[in-house]
Amino acid sequence: MVETSDEWILTRTGISERHIAGPDVATSDMAANAASAALLEAGIPASELDAIIVCTVTPDMFFPATACLVQDKIGATNAWGFDLSAACAGFIYGITTAAGLVMAGTQKKVLVIGADTMSRIIDYKDRATCVLFGDGAGAFLIEPSTEDGLGFIGSHNEIDGSGGDSLKMPGGGSRMPSSVESVQQGMHYVHQDGQAVFKFAVRKTQEACLTVLEKFNMKPEDVKLLVPHQANRRIILAAAERLGLSPDRVVINIGRFGNTTAATIPLATREALDQGKIQKGDVVLFAAVGAGFTVGASLWRWA
Repeated sequence: MVETSDEWILTRTGISERHIAGPDVATSDMAANAASAALLEAGIPASELDAIIVCTVTPDMFFPATACLVQDKIGATNAWGFDLSAACAGFIYGITTAAGLVMAGTQKKVLVIGADTMSRIIDYKDRATCVLFGDGAGAFLIEPSTEDGLGFIGSHNEIDGSGGDSLKMPGGGSRMPSSVESVQQGMHYVHQDGQAVFKFAVRKTQEACLTVLEKFNMKPEDVKLLVPHQANRRIILAAAERLGLSPDRVVINIGRFGNTTAATIPLATREALDQGKIQKGDVVLFAAVGAGFTVGASLWRWA
């Protein structure tokens, strides 16, 4: 559909394959599947959940919230919930929010889901974006730690709204309601200034990681594993190099999934667990930069 090649894509992004949802699959369907898998792993029924946070920029519809649809699909009859929109940093914001709810003592079991069906908002004639994104979902269950010293350490989050124009979907909101003209002009697709996003992501990934480590009197050498948002292999490697982290301490799985937006971090974490890269007591650092610009780094001692 566009003038490109496998070599061009692989060299510039590190992506060799992606997963695309079928036409009858929406974000809530993938989110519910991820939720069920997480609950099965934790060994608890959905009825024990207190809250559900769905991090997404591709909800099934503007309202009701995708969290409502997921709650009904999985039978989480005692849970409240909401959607959280922070693009590629969404999952970081989600687990930080969940940790705050649990630490406040108001909730005991919060399910955080990162799910996006990016293929629905991509123009496959735009080479700048169509080679990057895939569809996926993943989930974490956040609950009180049973041992001192394990669990959430802290986070650093920020936004820089001046970068909002560099990565956006202009159409469909109150600024530019859906119309024949907005559809014809491609306003319901992702629009990206790739160079601006790349430069900001490399710089801010490193800065956010260093900030959260410094805040809690830690250094990069204290981190067992960095789980970054999977936007571009070159972004990840550049940020890791600036932090002084060797490749074996950084999870990179963009090659098999592409950029699944809010789903990249849970997908990468699941893979790291399956490969035995995360053990109890390890310090794990999650980091992401997304549209907005949104920035987040979250520090945990794995329980």
